[in-house]
Amino acid sequence: YGKNTIKFLRLHKEGKKQFVKEVEVCAHLRLTSPQEYLEGNNSLVIPTDTIKNIVLVLAKKNGISSLEQFAIDICNHFMTTFCQVAYVKAYVQEVPWQRLHEDGVPHIHSFICVPDGIRFCEAEQCRNGPLIVFAGIKDLKLMKTTQSGFEGFYKNEHTTLPERHDRILCGEFFCKWSYGECKDFDFNCIWKKIRECILEAFAGPPDCGEYSPSYQKTVNCIQMLVLSRVPQVQVIEVVLNNTFYNVVDMKNLGLTNDKEVLVPVETPYGSCTCTLGRKTFFEA
Repeated sequence: YGKNTIKFLRLHKEGKKQFVKEVEVCAHLRLTSPQEYLEGNNSLVIPTDTIKNIVLVLAKKNGISSLEQFAIDICNHFMTTFCQVAYVKAYVQEVPWQRLHEDGVPHIHSFICVPDGIRFCEAEQCRNGPLIVFAGIKDLKLMKTTQSGFEGFYKNEHTTLPERHDRILCGEFFCKWSYGECKDFDFNCIWKKIRECILEAFAGPPDCGEYSPSYQKTVNCIQMLVLSRVPQVQVIEVVLNNTFYNVVDMKNLGLTNDKEVLVPVETPYGSCTCTLGRKTFFEA
């Protein structure tokens, strides 16, 4: 049991310059005894309002140096403070505020919300067990207008999809990775590096791009690049929900439409999921 959608803004000041972290937290506990469920005995139950207040107090006292560290702080607090807690899980996601710039100069106290992917993390721990930390990015929508196709697929009497060697690749990504054993990581730096890997593997070189023969191959390229460049990542899951675009037939309007006007096909949409990890991790 626990408290969901604990939303708050943490403001930090350094002289005249101000910094913000707006987050949403979900904190769940499992107690050593299920007596509140079986007997209606609430003597071990930490009220969910107390859970909410603890999260807010930790934000006040510790600040939020990174989402991962804040989730770890929540787990550590419940494990060290309450002997009746057998398991704790903290989920934290961030509102994507970015500092405003005017003529290249960063503003000291103004921000803009930029929907270019939502950062999140999870930390969970069992009593006498290891602390496990996951992180990720969701609602990251990417598009490339060429250098994508889909050919040579299996066909039977139900197949109506034509082969395409030049199409729009557009989709919303969900990426989640595991750090394995957590050490003194710079979580902010690692998250930014992984995000850069995702964008690079999706788009390819800026002057020419890189051909994608399928959504599945693009997903795998993202995972392989992350694992090759970020040794702290042990396992990475990528989900791609793709959006199709159809060319509008303008013959009846007396116009030739050479893929200049297209309409999105909202539903149904395609989806692919892949989880990839290091061999040493799975053997362990």
